[in-house]
Amino acid sequence: MGNSFSRREFIKISGLSLGGLSLGAGFYNKSSVPQIKEIAKGAGASISGAVKTPTVCEICFWQCAGWVHAKNGEPWKITGNDADPNSNGRLCPRGTGGIGAYLDEDRLRTPLIRKVVDGKQTFVEASWDEAFTVIADKLKKIAEEHGPECVALFTHGSGGSYFKHLLRAYGSNNITAPSYAQCRGPREEAYLLTFGEGVGSPERTDIRDAKCIVLIGSHLGENMHNTQVQEFADAVGQGATVICVDPRFSTAASKAKHWLPIRPGTDLALLLSWIHVIIKEKLYDEEYVAKYTAGFEELKREVAKYTPEWAYPITTIKPHVIVETAREMARHRPSTIVHPGRHVTWYGDDTQRVRAGAIINALLGSWGRRGGFYYPNKASVPKYKYPKYPTPTKSWRDAFPDLYPLANLALANGICDATIPKADKSCAFKGWLVYGTNLLHTLPEPKKTVEAIQNLDLLVAIDLMPAEITGYADVVLPECSYLERYDDLRALPGRVPTIALRAPAFEPKYNSKPGWWIARELGIKMGLEKYFPWKNFEEYLETRLSKVGLTLEEMRKKGVHEFEDRYPLYFEEGMQPEFDTPSGKIELASSLLASYGFDAVPRYTHHEQPPEGYYRLLYGRAPTHTFARTTNNPLLTDLMAENEVWVNKTVARLHGLKNNQSVVLVNQDGERSTKIKVKVTERIRHDSVYMVHGFGHTDKRLKRAYMRGADDTKLISRVKVDPIMGGTGMRVNFVTFESAGVS
Repeated sequence: MGNSFSRREFIKISGLSLGGLSLGAGFYNKSSVPQIKEIAKGAGASISGAVKTPTVCEICFWQCAGWVHAKNGEPWKITGNDADPNSNGRLCPRGTGGIGAYLDEDRLRTPLIRKVVDGKQTFVEASWDEAFTVIADKLKKIAEEHGPECVALFTHGSGGSYFKHLLRAYGSNNITAPSYAQCRGPREEAYLLTFGEGVGSPERTDIRDAKCIVLIGSHLGENMHNTQVQEFADAVGQGATVICVDPRFSTAASKAKHWLPIRPGTDLALLLSWIHVIIKEKLYDEEYVAKYTAGFEELKREVAKYTPEWAYPITTIKPHVIVETAREMARHRPSTIVHPGRHVTWYGDDTQRVRAGAIINALLGSWGRRGGFYYPNKASVPKYKYPKYPTPTKSWRDAFPDLYPLANLALANGICDATIPKADKSCAFKGWLVYGTNLLHTLPEPKKTVEAIQNLDLLVAIDLMPAEITGYADVVLPECSYLERYDDLRALPGRVPTIALRAPAFEPKYNSKPGWWIARELGIKMGLEKYFPWKNFEEYLETRLSKVGLTLEEMRKKGVHEFEDRYPLYFEEGMQPEFDTPSGKIELASSLLASYGFDAVPRYTHHEQPPEGYYRLLYGRAPTHTFARTTNNPLLTDLMAENEVWVNKTVARLHGLKNNQSVVLVNQDGERSTKIKVKVTERIRHDSVYMVHGFGHTDKRLKRAYMRGADDTKLISRVKVDPIMGGTGMRVNFVTFESAGVS
C-alpha cells in the first residue's frame, strides 16, 4: 500500500481535546456583532436595527435566492427574494432553517492532519499553511510517480467549482459527482437519447401550466424542489389531474385522482403497457409524431405484446385502470407531463425505464409545448479567463474501456472501483479530494468505499461538518457555511434568465474559510498561481459582472437580476425545434442505442422479488431534510430528529411489530442497521418497507444526529449497474426485522 499507514483508521475526532478551540484560541466568536456590522457597513447598509444580505441557499441543489436577516448584529432569519423565479419569495422548510448551518456548534473548526502519536493514528490541529504544505507535497509526489490523472475529485455543492478548476489546473479531469451515477444520470441520458437534450437542473417541466401530471416514483411535496412544489400546489388547486404511481401513499399520492400502488420493480411494465394503449387506441398526437419523431413503426411493433392484461399480474395494476389512466393522459395532451423524476437509479435498467416515460411524453406531444416541457433560458455571463489547462493523458474511462459507453460524466462508483488495485486494470487512483459529500452515505456498498480508501496515498476532505468521510481523511479542511462567504454567480436554466448573488452575512466562525479561498491558497502552494490571478473574490465577481454591465454593489442591493434577452419557451411561441439526435428528430427507437448493441426500444426485464420473510427496501426524502447534510442542523433537527421504517399493518402483525417499537433491519447479506422505530401503516404495500435517507450517523461528533434512526446505505450491499451509463440501481436490497435487543 502506498500510504504511510498500514491501514487508514477511522478517527473519532470527538475523542480529541478539540474543545479548546472554542476558548481563547481565536477561532470562536461568542458574538458576531462586530463582524456583521463591519460587513454590512462595507456593503453600504445601515448597521442599526435590521440588516439584510443577499444569499443563495445551499441546503439543496435548487439554489433559491433569498435574504439573510440580522437584528442588531445577531442572526435572525432567512426569507425568499421576491424577484427570484426559483423561490418566488418563498423558501421551503429547509431553506428557512439555513441559519442552523451557521449556528451548529458541531461544525469543523480548524484544519486537521492525520499523524501517528504514541503508536496511534490521530488528528492534530494545524495551521492552514501546514495543511496546504502536506497536501501540496503529496499531490506533487503522486504527479511525479503516477501522473496527476491519478487524483480524482468527488464534489457536491456550488463551492465544488473552485476545486474542479484546481484539479484541471493540476492536470486531472477525473471529476465526479455522486448525483450522476447514484441519482439523475439515467434520466439525463434517457432524455438525451430521445430528444437530444437532457431535462437539466432545475428540470424544465412546465408544471405551472400542466393539466395532467404523472408522477412515477417522484415524491413532489417531500423532495421540496421549491418551484415545482409551488407549481404543483397551484396546478392541483386549478383542477389538474394527478396520476401517482408509487408503492407508498406519499404526500403527492394524497393529491392524486389515480393512485397506482405498483409492485416495486415493475414500473417499466406499466410504462410499456401505457404506450401500447396510447398507440392501439390512436391517442397520440398524430401530427406531432409524424412531423417530429422517428422510429414510430418500430416502437409500435415492439409494444404490441405489452397489453394491460399482460401487465396486470406483473404490476398488480388492473387492466381497466391502465387503460383509464392512459386515456386520462391523452385527454389533456399536450399539457401532460410524465415527470422524469430525480433519483432514478433503481433496478439497473433505469435508462430504458426512464426512456419509456420520455417516449410517452413524445407521443403526447409534450416536449416543447405549454404544460409539458419548455425550452429553458439561461443567463449568459462571460467566464473569467484563465490560462489553458494541461491536457490529461488518461481518464477514469481507462479503467472501464468497454463498459458504460453512453456515460457522459465520470462515475463516482467507477472511480471508487478503479481505486482498488486489480491485476487487469492499468489505472488506479492514488488521491481523492472530497468536497461536500459524505461518500460513506452517498455511495452504495460502503464496504467497497472503505476498501478503496485503504488504497489511497492521499485523502483530503473539505466540509462544513464532521461527516463520516472526514474520519478517514489524511487532511480535513473546514469550509465555512454558505452564510459566511461569497460564491460564484448563480446562473441556472429557467423560464427567465437570471443571476443571483450570494454574499457573506457573517464573518466565518472559528478557523473555517470559504471554498474559493481554500482552492486559491492551495493552488498557490502547488505553484499554480497563474490559474488564480484574482486577489479576492470581490475582484473576481466584479470582473464577471462588468461584462454584463453590472456591479457588485448593485447586486448586493437587489440580490437577483433578470435579463431582457430570452428565447421563446414553446414551439407555438416561435421556438424552432432542433433535436440533437442522429436522425435529427425525436427518437422513439434509438439508433444510437442500437449501434451499441442495446435495445432501440425499451423491453421489459424481470427483477428479483423479495424472498419469503423479506421486504424490498425503499428509501426517499423528507421535506425537512436534505439527506445526511442537514440531520445535525439544530433548527431542522427540531422538526425531524430521526427516521422511521414504514411497515404495512399486515406485515407488522405477522412479525409481532407495534407502532414506535425499535427494531434492527437485516438485509439479505446479513448487514444490520442501527435501531429504528417502526411506523405501522396501511400507506405502503405489504412487500415493501420505506425509510427516509440520511439518518443513522455513527460518529459522535454529530451530537444531534448520532445514532438517531438508521442509515439505509449500510443496507445497500448489492447494486444492479445500468450497462448503458453505469448508474447504480440500489432498490434491489431486501430486509427483515430483528428485535433491537439482539446483539
